[in-house]
Amino acid sequence: MNLFADIRSLVIDALNAMVAEGTLPEGLSFDNVAVEPPRDAAHGDMATNAAMVLAKPARMKPRDIADVLAGKLAADDRIDVAEVAGPGFLNLRLNASIWAKLVEGILGGDGYGRSSMGAGQKVNVEYVSANPTGPLHVGHTRGAVFGDALASLLDYAGHEVTREYYINDGGAQVDVLARSVYLRYLEAHGQDVAFEDGTYPGDYLVPVGQALKDKVGDAFVGKGEQFWLAEIREFATGKMLDLIREDLAMLGVKMDVFFSEKSLYGTGRIEAALASLEGKGLIYEGVLEPPKGKKPEDWEPREQTLFKSTEHGDDVDRPVKKSDGSWTYFAPDIAYHFDKIERGFDALIDVFGADHGGYVKRMKAAVSALSDGRVPLDIKLTQLVKLYKNGEPFKMSKRAGTFVTLRDVVEQVGPDVTRFVMLTRKNDAPLDFDFDKVLEQSRDNPVFYVQYAHARVRSVLRKAADQGITLTDTPKIEDEAEIAVAKKLAEWPRLVEIAARTHEPHRIAFYLYELASDFHALWNRGNDKPELRFLQDGKNDSSAAKIALPRAVAVVISSGLGILGVTPAEEMR
Repeated sequence: MNLFADIRSLVIDALNAMVAEGTLPEGLSFDNVAVEPPRDAAHGDMATNAAMVLAKPARMKPRDIADVLAGKLAADDRIDVAEVAGPGFLNLRLNASIWAKLVEGILGGDGYGRSSMGAGQKVNVEYVSANPTGPLHVGHTRGAVFGDALASLLDYAGHEVTREYYINDGGAQVDVLARSVYLRYLEAHGQDVAFEDGTYPGDYLVPVGQALKDKVGDAFVGKGEQFWLAEIREFATGKMLDLIREDLAMLGVKMDVFFSEKSLYGTGRIEAALASLEGKGLIYEGVLEPPKGKKPEDWEPREQTLFKSTEHGDDVDRPVKKSDGSWTYFAPDIAYHFDKIERGFDALIDVFGADHGGYVKRMKAAVSALSDGRVPLDIKLTQLVKLYKNGEPFKMSKRAGTFVTLRDVVEQVGPDVTRFVMLTRKNDAPLDFDFDKVLEQSRDNPVFYVQYAHARVRSVLRKAADQGITLTDTPKIEDEAEIAVAKKLAEWPRLVEIAARTHEPHRIAFYLYELASDFHALWNRGNDKPELRFLQDGKNDSSAAKIALPRAVAVVISSGLGILGVTPAEEMR
C-alpha cells in the first residue's frame, strides 16, 4: 500500500483521459508529474505539480490544465476537494475514511512500506574497508553505520544487496604492522623495545605478539626480517581481521564478502583490468603536467603508463604504472572494481572517508570506462565525527595509541544509540557526538524520543492485554491530532523510495523523529481530551479501535529502526 502512489496513478489516469478527449496534446511525458505532501499542511493532504510541469510542453497555461484536472480528480470517491492555487498548483483533500483504511491496511498487511522499486537489481555496497592494521576508530564507525543502513534500506526497497569489505592488505602499511607485531613479540620474550616513528604503538598488539610467541616460540628472536616478515605479515593481518570482525559485530554489522587486495597481485587480475581499458584505447604512455601549486623546477617529468580518465569525466589522466614498472595505488583499485563488474552487479556504491574526496572522479571514470557506462558508481563520503564528554573533547584511547576506537564508543553508549546518532546528520555533514546528550531523556535527543514512542505503544498494549481488550484492525480516527499521525504514516512508503533512490538513510532517522513527534503530541492531547486516550475506562470496544492507530505507529517505527539496525525499545528505563 502506497497512498501517494495510488493518488499519483489517479492523476495520471485523469491526464490520459484529458489527452483522449483532446484537452491535452498527445506525446506528453508524465515522468515528472509528482504527488507529494503540501509545503503547508493547511493547504490540504496532498499536492500535485502536474499542471505546472506540463504547461510548457503542452503550450498551455498551467491554470487551464489545472482547472480541468481538478474536476476529474474531484469525481473520485477518495478526493473530497481538488483546489487550484496560484498559477496552477493543485491541492487535494482526501476523504476522511481514507485514514482509517490506511491504518487498517498497515495492520492487516505484511511489510508496509517495502518496495519493489529495486526490481531485484544487484547492488554492491562497499564500506568500512579500513587498513587491517588496528582496531576500527570512530571515523570507521560512521562509515560502518552509514554503509550498513544504506544496504538495509536498498534491500527494503527491493534490491539484491551484497555488503562488502575491501581488505587493504597489499600495501606497505601491512609490512609496518608486521614490524610492529615483531616488536611486541620480542617484548613477550622479555626484551625492552622502542617503537620508532611509523610503527604502531597501540596496546592492541600486545596479545598479538604473545600469540605469535605461543605459535613459533623463539624461532624469530634475533633473526633478520627476511626470515619472518612474510609469515608475521600473514599472521598479524589475520589477527587484525579477527579484531575488526569483533568490532563490527559489536555494532551489529556483518559483511557478506571480505575481498583481499593482495589477491589481485601476481594473479593477472590487474593486468586483465588494464587490458580491458587498453582494448578501448584508454591506456597510453605519456608525461603528466606538473601538479598545481608546484614550481616547474620541482617537477621531474617522467613517462608513465596513463589511463585516459578525462574521457570519462575526470579532470586529468591518471597514472596506473610508475616509470619503474611498479603499479600505482590506483591500478589495484581499478582491478577491484573490474572484478565487481565481472561479478554481475548492476550498480556499485563505495562509502569513503572524507579524506578520499580526491579519489571520486578517477574511480567513477574507471568504472564508467570498464563497464561502457552500463554500471553506475555512487561514492558517498562520510565526514568527521567530533566526540565530546562532560563538555570537553573525548580523549584518545590508550589501547589504540592514537585515536578513539569504535569499541570505546559502543561500550560507552551501546550499539543502538551509536547507530541512530550516526544517522542524525547527512553523511557529508560533520557530526558532533556528545556522550552525555545522546543518553539524555528529552525531546532534544532523537534516539530517546523515537524509542520512547515505541515503548509507549508497547506499554498501552500490555495494559490492554491485562484488561482483556480484544484488539481490532479497524481504527477510529476523528480528531485532527489522530489524522496528523495517520498522514505521517501515509508518507512512509514514499519516504523509503526517496531515501533509497538518493542513497540517504539519514532520511529514515529524520522521518522517525517526525512520526514520534506527532505521536507524542497525540498522546499529550489525551491529557486534555479524555476521549482521545487510547484506553477508555470501561469501554473495551472503543479502546480497541483507539489502540489501532498507535499499533500502526509501532509497526512503522519498528520497520524504520530495523533499517537503521536499531532494536525497538519495549520499555524505557
